[in-house]
Amino acid sequence: MIVPATTFRPLLAAVAFAAGALLASPVPHAAADEVGAAVKPVMSEKLPNVPGKSVTAVLVSYPPGGKTPSHHHAGSVFAYVLSGAIRSEVSGAGPARVFKAGEAFFEPPGSEHLVSENASATEPASLLAVFVADDGAQLTTLGK
Repeated sequence: MIVPATTFRPLLAAVAFAAGALLASPVPHAAADEVGAAVKPVMSEKLPNVPGKSVTAVLVSYPPGGKTPSHHHAGSVFAYVLSGAIRSEVSGAGPARVFKAGEAFFEPPGSEHLVSENASATEPASLLAVFVADDGAQLTTLGK
């Protein structure tokens, strides 16, 4: 599902804050290992109003031409492109699409992330992924 960024104004403000916090001092947290991309933890907090669930943010940085194999995530994922352009295809959401800096996409629970790659062979790209998942869940699993 592609949702206009204007729908997420409050969340975008939080994402911008989290991105700033990332540059200042990331919080250590086990993150998924994704081939072809560097994953850096930003923060993880249990949601006091949703027992058993946590919100976790990670910075995913792709080198030029970098990509990750097909994978799926625990829970829901909101992704906001910080720099460059990311080509993404999520099962059930239509064909692959390129998202540029300032654009966002959503991965619903149970979907497969079929394509996740830097759309450029010459420039790096990065995104902030925000997960809402069960406490302690493995956030990324390669393959189906």
